[in-house]
Amino acid sequence: MAKRDKKGSPQNGGDHFTKMIRATMETPAWRALSFTAQAAYPWLKLEWRGAHANNNGKISLSVRQLADRMGANPNTAAKALHDLQAKGFIVVTRHAVLGSSGHARSAEFELTELALSHSDQNGGRKLFKEWCEGGDYSVANTPAHNPNGANGKTKPCLKKQDGPS
Repeated sequence: MAKRDKKGSPQNGGDHFTKMIRATMETPAWRALSFTAQAAYPWLKLEWRGAHANNNGKISLSVRQLADRMGANPNTAAKALHDLQAKGFIVVTRHAVLGSSGHARSAEFELTELALSHSDQNGGRKLFKEWCEGGDYSVANTPAHNPNGANGKTKPCLKKQDGPS
């Protein structure tokens, strides 16, 4: 049996791996995923600490971090996360925010393939198994904290505009 650190994760000389299950990859939902979403999923799954230190539901990986790991544009990584949500592979449990002090907090995710830490179920919800063509799940968008624009204005006032005043 491998030695474990304070968090319960195995100490194996820095190697970290994740298991991709063939039955999951043969579902219609997986086949409907974009290539970028298929590439993003293992990176999210690598953030899971394992059954002993289960952090499912609190898996944190920002769009920029994911884009860096995938070698892709942040917009591409964001689209991959949206696709994973739409097909039922992940669920956003906490939205990303930028605090008033300028410190950001990335979104937290649940991998529906895995059991939650506070759940007594043996497996996860596996929403992707119930997915069907044209039946995408709703995608959680980050709410706008200032939906009316700066100072409550609905249209921006541009100081210098071309044309007659």
